[in-house]
Amino acid sequence: MKNSIESLQREIDRFIIESTEQLEAFRLQFMVRKGSIAELFNQLKNVSPTERPVFGQLLNQLKLSAEKKYDREKKQLDTPSSSTGKKHLDLTLPGRQEYSGSEHPVQKVLGDMKQIFRSMGFTIATGPELERDSYNFDMLNFPANHPARDMQDTFFITRNDGEDNLLLRTHTSPVQIRVMLDEKPPIRVICPGKVYRNEAISARSYCVFHQLEGLYIDKHVSFSDLKATIYSFAKQMFGSTVQLRFRPSFFPFTEPSAEVDVTCYLCGGKGCRVCKKSGWLEILGCGMVHPNVLRNCSIDPDEYSGFAFGMGVDRTALLRYKIDDIRLLFENDVRMLEQFSQ
Repeated sequence: MKNSIESLQREIDRFIIESTEQLEAFRLQFMVRKGSIAELFNQLKNVSPTERPVFGQLLNQLKLSAEKKYDREKKQLDTPSSSTGKKHLDLTLPGRQEYSGSEHPVQKVLGDMKQIFRSMGFTIATGPELERDSYNFDMLNFPANHPARDMQDTFFITRNDGEDNLLLRTHTSPVQIRVMLDEKPPIRVICPGKVYRNEAISARSYCVFHQLEGLYIDKHVSFSDLKATIYSFAKQMFGSTVQLRFRPSFFPFTEPSAEVDVTCYLCGGKGCRVCKKSGWLEILGCGMVHPNVLRNCSIDPDEYSGFAFGMGVDRTALLRYKIDDIRLLFENDVRMLEQFSQ
């Protein structure tokens, strides 16, 4: 009964009345003794006594809605809109174009990433973009003189020596710290979100961008578990034929650390302008969680181990959609965004 009432209400709302003939057709369809509304009133006897008052009230509202529309349209038709007494219709007016919204390319890529890691058993964790200095640097094993602490790289909100200053987070790793402080292993989370760095804006870098980081803490977690996770993600994200290579690197919060490259999607590894003739494109950094980080979060590194990884979502979007300027992702130019409406 409720579905029938709602369906009939939509018919009433959509009924177009532009002439006296259409007005009369509206009355005959909905308002006469054998009309659609009257038929629903006749069906009330089949409704249980407990529900009858509710549906009776809905039908009265439906009838009132039809009567109001009839009276409103009749009054408008009876009111002359020109010297001839007829409603004027300008046939030269352009038609109304319908615009459909679309998902931003960064959100498309981020959604795919989330889905892939969810299928591996990762949950999603989020945290504040305005972060404490200790969570962003200290607890992640950043030395006191690390370059990332310099004002040229970090947007500090407060900057007083010897205090836990506030800043705009430079990565989503502080979310990992918060999770490790609040939860006990095993932990398997991804941390997506915006990050901020005080960098010069160019075609390849921006002061705000998106990251997705992952963390897995449990007993007997090894580097082979990390490699298997990255391989599975890369093949689902970039295709089953993609090749990977791990290069030794350094991050304060992981040891050992590595950077991961995939074969260039444009040239297939042959070398082109995008990959700088190398045939490879860097997609993420990763490594085994440093014991100091575990200790800072009251997790025993002799009992537990884990891996972490992080990647730029915007860079992946540039690769997927062959966009050569990262600034286009933040300008909200409709001409660019409408290309992703399909």
